[in-house]
Amino acid sequence: MRPVYDAVVVGAGPYGLSTAAHLLGRGLHVAVFGRTLGTWRDHMPTGMLLRSHWWATNLSDPREDLGFRRFFAESHYRPGYPLPINAFIDYGLWFQERAVPHVDETYVAAIAREGGRYVLTLVDGREVESHAVVMATGLAHYANRPEPYAGLGVSSHSSEHKDLGRFKGQKVVVIGGGQSAIEFAALLHEAGAAVQVVARRHILWLAPDRANVRGRLERLRAPNASIAPGWQNWILDRFPYLFYRFPQDWKDRYNGTYESGATDWLRDRVVGKVTLRESRTVAKMAMADGRVDATISDGTTVRVDHILLATGYKVALDRLGMIHPSLRAGIATDRATPVLNHWFESSVPGLYFVGFTSLRAFGPLFRFVAGCGATARRVAAAVARQRAGYSLALPRVSSARAATARVAAGATASSREGGR
Repeated sequence: MRPVYDAVVVGAGPYGLSTAAHLLGRGLHVAVFGRTLGTWRDHMPTGMLLRSHWWATNLSDPREDLGFRRFFAESHYRPGYPLPINAFIDYGLWFQERAVPHVDETYVAAIAREGGRYVLTLVDGREVESHAVVMATGLAHYANRPEPYAGLGVSSHSSEHKDLGRFKGQKVVVIGGGQSAIEFAALLHEAGAAVQVVARRHILWLAPDRANVRGRLERLRAPNASIAPGWQNWILDRFPYLFYRFPQDWKDRYNGTYESGATDWLRDRVVGKVTLRESRTVAKMAMADGRVDATISDGTTVRVDHILLATGYKVALDRLGMIHPSLRAGIATDRATPVLNHWFESSVPGLYFVGFTSLRAFGPLFRFVAGCGATARRVAAAVARQRAGYSLALPRVSSARAATARVAAGATASSREGGR
């Protein structure tokens, strides 16, 4: 007999862990599938530093006592800015052990709906049922690879790389001009590569960070907020669901104004060390002896070993291949993005999408870890309300059996297919 859960969370990143913690806090029977902090551990480069402050990257638990401040008190890490990625990863693992102790690191291969319940097939062949599913699949599925580069054998997306040492001695062009592109350029240079950045706009360099030294007048003019100082960002922090209420065309325009500027602490690592081709594009490419001749829009042609796409991420439901076609057909979309209600629920009852997938509906706060708490509280409330509507007499695996099964399954998890 398949074990039956109140909710299954697909993905164990910041949004998945936070949502699971709140679901568990409501006494629900919950399973979480996916590698803990998998995107952060496997798809972000060694040496990366966090753009956000530590106080803006707390995961969320019902009692709000598992934040970074407590982690600092119990670990060898200390508050600082910018924060190394390893500190965040270790914090996430610390949080998971305390708030969501039974993550099953087996990935989900398929999700279908049968008779009002969801049936999830794991990559090891096991099947479970659930009344609700929370899709917290992270960014990796949505890597944006612009068409001119899609079939180019010597190009890759930034999300495909953790160790940049493989590029030592090579010539690399980085496509993009945001924080990710500039940080990758710095890390590639420091790994021994000769780097050029091609950005379609001028690089927006952010002012030096002053969060810890801003005076009272500065804070009145632009209060501290998790995304960046400013009244608009402060409103997004304090009223995280307000954005949802606006018309979609207005929300699209607002989201479209967001520019990923490069932090000031990257400036000395690239200026004078990396060739910056701003307000340029790659106009033409041709393979030559296993390398690529890239013609820039200013007429310059450069021969390089690799093109690295720091071109961000774009939500497209069809990229979530674990969703069965019959279930996919019932999910209303707009511009390939699931249409969500104000509980993060799709048009299919009990199917929720959180994190980056919810950005278009809920706004830029949910581009960052800072949106975890608002998401987790609302989704957990919705699932708990839904739970009250179905019979508690349905067969369910005992908590002891479920915990034992999860621990045993976790020891065999190795595949990277399915939800993240």
